[in-house]
Amino acid sequence: MATAHINRIGTALPPNDVHEAFVRFVSGMIDDRRNQAIFKRMVSRAGISHRFSYFEPRESPDRFMADTDGFYVRGAFPGTAARMARFEKSAPELAGAALDALGLEGERERITHLVVASCTGFVAPGIDQLIVKAAGLNPSVERTVVGFMGCYAAVNSLRLAHHFVRSDPSARVLVVNLELCTLHFQETEELERLLSMLLFGDGCSAALVTADEIGLELQDFRAATIADSGDAITWRIGDQGFDMHLSGEVPGRIQRALQFEAERNDGEGLLRGTRPADYDIWAVHAGGRTILDAVEAGFELPGDALQRSRNVLNECGNMSSATLMFVLQRIMGEVGTTVERAAKGFAVAFGPGLAAESFRFKTV
Repeated sequence: MATAHINRIGTALPPNDVHEAFVRFVSGMIDDRRNQAIFKRMVSRAGISHRFSYFEPRESPDRFMADTDGFYVRGAFPGTAARMARFEKSAPELAGAALDALGLEGERERITHLVVASCTGFVAPGIDQLIVKAAGLNPSVERTVVGFMGCYAAVNSLRLAHHFVRSDPSARVLVVNLELCTLHFQETEELERLLSMLLFGDGCSAALVTADEIGLELQDFRAATIADSGDAITWRIGDQGFDMHLSGEVPGRIQRALQFEAERNDGEGLLRGTRPADYDIWAVHAGGRTILDAVEAGFELPGDALQRSRNVLNECGNMSSATLMFVLQRIMGEVGTTVERAAKGFAVAFGPGLAAESFRFKTV
């Protein structure tokens, strides 16, 4: 049976760094002084310096308008229809940039499958069809959309590619993770929701998965769900965009669940009967600083084990399903230098459920 490999990954970000502008704008939305102090403290501890968007920040002394297009104006945030119109306009452009970074010259006609993961926009014809057209792929390519799964959709999209290649060794699968999170900022004074929005930025990845023994060898996939945690992360479609709820209890629940997984150490668990120390490389979804701290503590990892994830978080923020792919790209770029060949890797991402999606891999 063929073994699937991530041969290479291309990534792309929109042109505008909006992190500092967002912080200033949101600070102006908080009237309560105590909440202002908490927000300021959490900004300094977030481990994020940059987040990117197609919205161009507007310097406004009164902090009434966030961007030059007037998309986010205090008292008149846009409805869901306007946000979806912007997704239809900007998402194909960002996907095209990621495909250019991947480099498909001379082999676009060889792509047999397209898997697209996104939880930040809907349009029909679908984003998968828009990508086929924009990328010049064969119109008969087999298309699959992984929709509205959130941050761990990166793992699910790779699992599909893994199965396609295992069932057909000639398959050449293009996996695109495309998220425009900045389309969904909400006008609110609720501190927990504002802190959730502090994390997110836009980004896109494009990966080529084939049986060619180049890059990262995908091994097995496994999911685990934390019982009675379905309300910890929610992502619902509202009248003013998609509404995120990210409970402050999430890091603690993840840490306790991973501690349990490390202690049970049997073949049915997330670690498949192995120990964290058995892995040379960790690719963890950079959902936030406290999430990475929870994984590090729960699995008792060395202090530098999640540095690549922390770097992605600092430089890009949480880009939902695209984030893990940015981490994997960095690992692939280090193979043969700081990362040895045949190194054992463990990848994991967290999302609604509260669930963890994972896979093991090996560098080639």
